[in-house]
Amino acid sequence: MSGAPSRRGVLAAGLALPAIGAFAGCAPDRPRPSGGRGPTRITFWSAIRGSQEVVDAFNATHDTVQVDFEQIPAGTQGGYAKLSNAARAGNAPDVATLEYPQLPGFAIDGVATDLTGLVSDRTRDVLLPQALERATFDGRIYALPLDIEPMVMHYRRDLFDEHGFEAPRTWEDFADLGRAVRDRIPGSRITVFPTDGGTQFASYACQAGAQWFATEGDTWTVAMTDAPTRRVAEYWQELIDDDVVFANSVGGPQYPAQVGDGTVLVRLSGAWDAGAQMSSHPGQKGLWTVAPLPEWEPGAGVLGDHGGSTFTVTADSRHPEAAMEFIEWQVSHPDAMRARLSAGTSSAFPVVDELVEVAREALPDYYGDQDIYALFAEEALKVRDDWVWGPRMTSTLNLMHDNFARAGAGRGTLLDAVRAAQDGTTPDLKALGLSISEQGG
Repeated sequence: MSGAPSRRGVLAAGLALPAIGAFAGCAPDRPRPSGGRGPTRITFWSAIRGSQEVVDAFNATHDTVQVDFEQIPAGTQGGYAKLSNAARAGNAPDVATLEYPQLPGFAIDGVATDLTGLVSDRTRDVLLPQALERATFDGRIYALPLDIEPMVMHYRRDLFDEHGFEAPRTWEDFADLGRAVRDRIPGSRITVFPTDGGTQFASYACQAGAQWFATEGDTWTVAMTDAPTRRVAEYWQELIDDDVVFANSVGGPQYPAQVGDGTVLVRLSGAWDAGAQMSSHPGQKGLWTVAPLPEWEPGAGVLGDHGGSTFTVTADSRHPEAAMEFIEWQVSHPDAMRARLSAGTSSAFPVVDELVEVAREALPDYYGDQDIYALFAEEALKVRDDWVWGPRMTSTLNLMHDNFARAGAGRGTLLDAVRAAQDGTTPDLKALGLSISEQGG
């Protein structure tokens, strides 16, 4: 994108990071050929459903590399703490799973390593550029992406038709529609502002042109209250104040109930949420449609993303080439996608075209004759490639969520919450030895 901030030094600011082959005090072992001393064994940790099935499929078709898998809790539910503790003890797995917001932090900590020299040209060529850019810093690749989740709008087509509503194209249209839903359907609201949805809020800000984090040389710029973010916060604050939207957590039982009983007409989330909807509300088959997210400026063609995972080789790996062989297979081979989908319904958007076709074929007929993967493919191309997550996003988002909950209860504002997140983040970054420049209003 034009005007993209430089990522120069994004991971080198204050820290020296190892490259593959320069860590663990040893040279990397190449996968052993058949008839040698047996296969090279590597370890893999993940919380992603279907990972065991992927490992089983890989092990059944590969002789020189075999994978030992451990299912761990989701990252924010203990998985990232487990990985950090293992890395401090020097026994992290060969391959780890990281979501996009956490990747910079694990790279700065020296857990995720520079994989640039190990990634094949074929893999680079088949990965969606926007997704690979999310895992690339200063021209160096620190992970390979499995999926990217463009923000989309899921809406109750039956209720829209019943009340003569049209899918909004702009956020102004969305607010107007929200007021109509509030006034014409007692007890219902157009959507929920998720008080535990910091990454969703970030995607709205990203779409509006915000740049919470950027780097110039060895300095990190932190600007979480820049003008586009203020615009987004004020927009949603007005909808909350005017009782146009609900404001509550989406991670607990309240939100599924709101979706299930039809009091929420629209879900604003990543592509993956279509599959979650199928699993959690099978009785609503045929009632939902997926559409592009409303835009801040008509025709802007810009999006943020919400969700997605990557795989990295850790600094503790003694077999980085074998680890990369496994990673490349699971992010790009159709058999890996078939194995993953055998574990359950998913609408996650793969970053390799050939895998999109596999995913499309496996998707249940829930959205009628709509080809939701065609829409996801169009929207994925709109995802900004210059968004930079900060080095300590788990704690940053926790601060934001705590204060979003206060704002949702009428104690403070969303902008107060974002300011509190920036105020709490800056000391963390300084503690890492990073040079910080704060901006924003």
